[in-house]
Amino acid sequence: MRHTMIERAKAPDRGELRPMDEHLVSLVNPASFEADQYRTIRHVLEQSHATKKMIAVTSAAPGDGKTTTAINLAGVLAQAPDARILIVDLDLRMPAVGDRLGLTVQSPGLADLLSDPDLKLDDAVQRLPRFRLAVLPAGRALAVPYEALKSPRLDELLREASRQYDYVILDTPPLLAVQDARLIADWVDGFVMVVAAHRTPRKLFEDALNVMDPAKLIGLVFNGDDRRRSDYHGYYYYGSSTGGRRGSGWWRTGNGHESGNGHARRASMLNKAVTAVLGSRWR
Repeated sequence: MRHTMIERAKAPDRGELRPMDEHLVSLVNPASFEADQYRTIRHVLEQSHATKKMIAVTSAAPGDGKTTTAINLAGVLAQAPDARILIVDLDLRMPAVGDRLGLTVQSPGLADLLSDPDLKLDDAVQRLPRFRLAVLPAGRALAVPYEALKSPRLDELLREASRQYDYVILDTPPLLAVQDARLIADWVDGFVMVVAAHRTPRKLFEDALNVMDPAKLIGLVFNGDDRRRSDYHGYYYYGSSTGGRRGSGWWRTGNGHESGNGHARRASMLNKAVTAVLGSRWR
């Protein structure tokens, strides 16, 4: 496996990297406390969701920190020995992964793969020289990516990616802003939703949960909550994570054992957990 990764790393050079965004702590400062919080999410995925390998990271609204969370999650997963991790920029309207990682060349990218069946996945994937991390940038932005995201070609590419990599992390658009993230729901193993504490309106968050299949929700990352925290009994606390440019947040998920009114119970637990973390005055 290691030999395969070394050979792939010899792909043609696509230009030197610019400095990465300083908030990508799992890559630029992996020994930091902040990076260690992302390893908590990695631990949850490895221990409680071991069969889920294609993870989409989304949010209810723009600006909640989903891209930072997606890249940092990919970064800590890539710290495992012989790891094969791919981060995919699936936000074809407003791509940001390549810029945040400092890629100087971002084409061909996913949009080019979707429009040109002669291109192969490896034609667009770039390897970061210092990390066990591969990147599939979005390439050119698409004003209307609806047909591209519904196409069998995307399904084909994602299946190929899942065969080549241990984890595929998808940075998707916000759930409510556009329908893009919902279009690929059947093709992913689960969603991680990022919520900006005291910023994302409660109604917006609830609406986002309502359009998501509860069985697909792996967990929540609460971003920007700096208050002192304690253990919230019965709410399946799994640790904390920084998900954006401000402060840190909580990682929560259900226990996976649902029957009968399980969905209603999960909604109730989520609401109580949100209230416990963000306070009853969150609107």
